Amino acid sequence: MVDYVIVGLAGIVGALLRYYLGLLVSGWWNGSFPLATLLANMIGCFALGCLNACLPRLRNIPSYVATGLGTGLIGSFTTFSTFSVETVELLRTSHWGTALVYVFLSMCGGLLMAWCGFRLGRNGLRVQNKVAK
Repeated sequence: MVDYVIVGLAGIVGALLRYYLGLLVSGWWNGSFPLATLLANMIGCFALGCLNACLPRLRNIPSYVATGLGTGLIGSFTTFSTFSVETVELLRTSHWGTALVYVFLSMCGGLLMAWCGFRLGRNGLRVQNKVAK
């Protein structure tokens, strides 16, 4: 039961962070390119990569916290469905080039950011462990 509550609460936080990021970006970006969604997804890919590298090594973290952070917080912060709808909308309005760039940046950028997050999470923990010894 605790898992459900933690995932739900973390999901609320992630959704609010995603909403605030959208407000922040819309305050200075008014182009047709869906920058807020791209940023949310890149940040989420990086964070989940880092989290997945760090958490298995931290033995004192309960599994429900890891689930809450990954599935709840990051899962609700990132948004594949919005990415898909925005891409379809770009195609529908004949913004073919923008759609292609958006898909390319989302897919390749997401993989790169997850890899970078994983590397940082893995290597950062090693440095921290060496300093502690």
